[in-house]
Amino acid sequence: MTESTQDQWAQWLLRRRSGGVPQRLKAMLEVLSTWRDRILQNAHVIEGESLLDVGCGDGLIAFGALDRIGAHGKVIFSDISQDLLDHSLSLAQQMQVLDRCQFIRASADNLGAIESSSVDVVTTRSVLIYVKAKQQSFREFYRVLKPNGRLSLLEPINRFCYPEPLHLFKGYDVTPIQEIASKVRAAFECIHPPESSPMLDFDERDLLAFAERAGFAEIHLELQIEMKQPRRIDQTDSTKKPSWEVFLRSSGNPLDPTLEEAIAQALTPDEVEQFTAYLRPLVETMHGKERQALTYLWAVKH
Repeated sequence: MTESTQDQWAQWLLRRRSGGVPQRLKAMLEVLSTWRDRILQNAHVIEGESLLDVGCGDGLIAFGALDRIGAHGKVIFSDISQDLLDHSLSLAQQMQVLDRCQFIRASADNLGAIESSSVDVVTTRSVLIYVKAKQQSFREFYRVLKPNGRLSLLEPINRFCYPEPLHLFKGYDVTPIQEIASKVRAAFECIHPPESSPMLDFDERDLLAFAERAGFAEIHLELQIEMKQPRRIDQTDSTKKPSWEVFLRSSGNPLDPTLEEAIAQALTPDEVEQFTAYLRPLVETMHGKERQALTYLWAVKH
């Protein structure tokens, strides 16, 4: 399937999040793999069990679980994107593990295709940020779990990073071009209105409350916060794209435009020139600060 015919979820996971640069995607997957391992570790997966990965995406967690469940276990890949399910199915065929995999198109808040009390483990990563009905999602997680089944998830807490101080834009100080940067910021806020976006309507305490209300009696939560200098995005021999090009042509999530698309929409040609002349040197010399908050939550259904 060509990129142009894929849905927005598949396009983002397979290309747009990395700006189309393989080296950047490799670096991202190194970080994501540590998150995956922690999620599976918190789930205490046992050989022979069944695991449902909600919002499986390109299969990072689901494929990672196969070694843990062994030859007699089963992993259910669940996602709203048929393109991503087809992508994962193709990978499962190549890996010769199709007999231990099942693929179901479903949203986190409606897992009706999955029977009640039918799986041992539910995992999910960075999925609830796209779901308005978060409490209903937790009820669905609880419903499909067997007695003593475990839930393990990771969600970014975007409230920690928003609202960013007005003088900052994606971690970079834009005080001298604040008026122009505000126009670009507005292009993103049209997609994610601060007062209603599911990406911003919760924090770690809400996740804890959602789990408790759903019926989970044993709940654990860990909040991790990092503030650090941005990682360098180096050139690669195959693409010759410098870090600015990757910064410009990558997207933070499937619903967002790339920065290049946003500035084309929001700015005049003269403003684009001013914006680029100021921000590009900051990006390429990493004169900024990344802010990130992540929550791991794991719980048991008694």
